[in-house]
Amino acid sequence: MYRNIIEKLKAWKNSEFRKPLILAGARQVGKNYILKEFGKAEYSNVAYVNCDKEAMAKTLFVEDYDIKRIVMAIAAITGQTIVPGKTLIILDEIQEVKRDYLS
Repeated sequence: MYRNIIEKLKAWKNSEFRKPLILAGARQVGKNYILKEFGKAEYSNVAYVNCDKEAMAKTLFVEDYDIKRIVMAIAAITGQTIVPGKTLIILDEIQEVKRDYLS
């Protein structure tokens, strides 16, 4: 199963029309683990944000959807330099960001 998921993640990464990926599933089955391992293997660095535990994360989408601002905020939260195509950004527990922020 591990190899199956990794192959699908690689296909997503290499897709010409790649969009944000949502990995859904039961709790405690290894979603974060697989994404972090994939990130270590396929990207220069991984910027991981737990939106449930990181107060600043809950404000990522308050103002607008300005990608430059959001990426700068993620960099500040994680302490990672975000390089397009080289950094995997993982937003864990994104459902904890208030819906009015996302609508």
